[in-house]
Amino acid sequence: MSDAKSKDEEVDRTATDGSDTEDSPTKARGRREKERNDREIAQQAEEKEAEQKAHEADPDQAEGQAPPDPDQLRGEIAEAREELGETVEALAAKTDVKAQAKQKVDEQKAQVQHKVEESKAQAQQKFDQVKTQAQDKPAVPAAAVGGVLALFVLILLLRRRSS
Repeated sequence: MSDAKSKDEEVDRTATDGSDTEDSPTKARGRREKERNDREIAQQAEEKEAEQKAHEADPDQAEGQAPPDPDQLRGEIAEAREELGETVEALAAKTDVKAQAKQKVDEQKAQVQHKVEESKAQAQQKFDQVKTQAQDKPAVPAAAVGGVLALFVLILLLRRRSS
């Protein structure tokens, strides 16, 4: 604005001291107003151009809205870095074949161990059932043992006779 005042004063001096004989004070005043208007229009055009550049740089920002706070920008940058770090870690994990193979082996071991534990539990349960049945009916196992002994004695007798 100080430039505008000095130009206005210069035009006034030129108009009043008579060095520029072609301009009358009215013409000088009109020229000053025209120059002021031209400067205002140029300044508005520059502001609009700067606004468009800012909008191109950040299309998410609404027109006429003030630029975000620097602390807010730092926070957004930190969040973006964190997300980018997580993405990089995920990509690195996908490309690490050795780690993937180890993880797969660990998963298979866990599955096998789980199945073994289930089988043990089922076997223990069956054993307990048979044991309970044997305790409830002691004659059946005793008869089976007696039958096996009788068969053993019969085999021994037959062998002695044939020799």
